[in-house]
Amino acid sequence: MSASVAPIVLVVDDEPDVADAYAAQLEGQYTVLTAYSGQEALETLDETVDIVLLDRRMPGLSGDDVLERIRDRGLDCRVAMVTAVDPDFDIIEMPFDAYITKPVSRDDLFETIDRLLTFQTYEKQFQELYRVMSKVATLRANKSETELQHNDPYQRLLDRRDHLRDRLDETMLSFDDDDFTTAFKEFNDADSE
Repeated sequence: MSASVAPIVLVVDDEPDVADAYAAQLEGQYTVLTAYSGQEALETLDETVDIVLLDRRMPGLSGDDVLERIRDRGLDCRVAMVTAVDPDFDIIEMPFDAYITKPVSRDDLFETIDRLLTFQTYEKQFQELYRVMSKVATLRANKSETELQHNDPYQRLLDRRDHLRDRLDETMLSFDDDDFTTAFKEFNDADSE
């Protein structure tokens, strides 16, 4: 996702009225694509899509099947299941990022998309920081302190590391309590077992 381009959201629902209603609500803030079947979703979906709002129950190719194919294709998008299907234990192995049970309000849509975009940003920033930290650790293990202090590219790498840490901290601060509760609930649940 580019900072200058609106995030792209793909709304997938076999009920055109539902898909079009979600799209109409989102169009002012996001670039919105719609698909009215699982097959159409897969044909529409590419690496430019940031968020997929995916219905589970669709004739032909179900939302569960679409989700599996999205992950098999290795697409770097976040998927929110937006469905009338109440969650059951079958969701444990499903690789979605959020699960919303219909009916879904406009606020629910925007909050879910915003949260997923923030998580996506955090993940990308963390990956970039990890790559930089790996380089720093490798150089520290193989070069003397004197060599490191007098090497301009290494000093720029340290500056980059510090910048990335600051950005990551800023992104963390943008999470609200509900984001943490949703994202990290399983850690608290595991502690109480």
